[in-house]
Amino acid sequence: QVQLVESGGGLVQDGASLRLSCAASGRTFGTYAMGWFRQAPGKEHKFVARINSNAVLTSYAESVKGRFIISRDNAKNTVYLQMNSLKPEDTAVYYCAASSGWSTDYNDMDYWGKGTLVTVSS
Repeated sequence: QVQLVESGGGLVQDGASLRLSCAASGRTFGTYAMGWFRQAPGKEHKFVARINSNAVLTSYAESVKGRFIISRDNAKNTVYLQMNSLKPEDTAVYYCAASSGWSTDYNDMDYWGKGTLVTVSS
């Protein structure tokens, strides 16, 4: 069982930066790939970024490529999402998720956090 708790969301202005954190419980964190997803009001969950268990592989949605960076610290059981040059269209609830596979589909994840709200004002 893995429990995930996101933090770091907030209200920022267009062009600002934020770093989200996702703290995981359990001894098996280092065996899971981790992903970040987001859900804007009235929309479905969308893939943002993912990182494999040993941080060798990462991938990003086209909409955030070059602006967001995913990383992880297995010693701290934490995954991060550094978000730079934020835009109003990045406004959403951001969720982290753990996966024993390598999917970009939110519904394929094994565990999910409850989310943290990011609001970017213009």
